[in-house]
Amino acid sequence: MSLALPAGSRRRAFVRFWGLALLGSAVLAASAQVVLPAWPVPATLQSLAVLLLGALGGARLGTAAVALYLLEGALGLPVFAGGNAGPAALAGPTGGYLLGFLPAVWLAGRAGRGPLWRQGAVLLAAHLLLFVPGVAWLSGFVGWERAFAAGFLVFLPATLVKTALALAVLRAVRP
Repeated sequence: MSLALPAGSRRRAFVRFWGLALLGSAVLAASAQVVLPAWPVPATLQSLAVLLLGALGGARLGTAAVALYLLEGALGLPVFAGGNAGPAALAGPTGGYLLGFLPAVWLAGRAGRGPLWRQGAVLLAAHLLLFVPGVAWLSGFVGWERAFAAGFLVFLPATLVKTALALAVLRAVRP
């Protein structure tokens, strides 16, 4: 008895995976258009979408969705906050946050099932993780002190709220 999937099943799994990743990238693109203008980094719903993509889709699918989103934006599709796109958007002040979505979604994908406290801790760690490359990159534009204040501290209340919301959605979908 062979453990290999028939070619048709593998093909369906491949199409399903990349179809879901494309759907995830569209959700992330839509979340980027919910913008509270701020300088140098706007407030969006992207981090909530990143947490949910990882927590609900898993590390592999969530990472694929974020990678597709970044590729779409790099190629010029207006998927970044405020409809921005292209390599210049990735090289701008928010580029570190965009790239920080990759490790964050991967870690959020580890939330999976488990006790509430563990899922909450993993989601909070994932949310905070995206700030590391974000603030580091932003500091090249505005300096460390301003990057920390304007690129991290001001986002802490919303970070806690969005993390709690992601945890509530995860618990509702996977009790």
